[in-house]
Amino acid sequence: MRIVSGTHKGKRITAPKNLPVRPTTDFAKEALFNILNNRIDFAELKVLDLFAGTGNISYEFASRGAEDITAVDGHYACVKFIQKMAEALDFPITTIKSDVFKYLEKSGGSFDLIFADPPYAFEVEQFNNMIQKISQNSLLNTNGIFIIEHPKQTSLDELPGFQETRRYGGSVFSFFKK
Repeated sequence: MRIVSGTHKGKRITAPKNLPVRPTTDFAKEALFNILNNRIDFAELKVLDLFAGTGNISYEFASRGAEDITAVDGHYACVKFIQKMAEALDFPITTIKSDVFKYLEKSGGSFDLIFADPPYAFEVEQFNNMIQKISQNSLLNTNGIFIIEHPKQTSLDELPGFQETRRYGGSVFSFFKK
């Protein structure tokens, strides 16, 4: 994987092979960030990256100037890898090892953008549960954006706050508003 744009554009990052992850492809990530470039100011963005895995999405936000990024993952090796890379690249990423649902129940922060890339085996009920927890705990700011990456076989357009879907190969990004 590589960082698509920003201060570390072109930087290749090689994650350990033993991580239980499926990183967002460079093609899909570039398309997603092209959309976001026209919608947000990265410098003032407070980002929450759920199911952060390798940190691929967090690095992209940091490279583009986001100064407040929280990456949450339940796998210890993933969190350690993100921490190591954030330190090496001098990125403002705070890592938290936690089950995402437990984190959403206990978090007291609020974010301008929340990105979630859960396992592709997630059921629609689990996506809905995530949306409900974000809403109940006011984790998304008033004009915030919540983006879920999911397989093309899954449709989330009936869930609360749904705005639009963008498809890139096997990856789909569904956008939600508060």
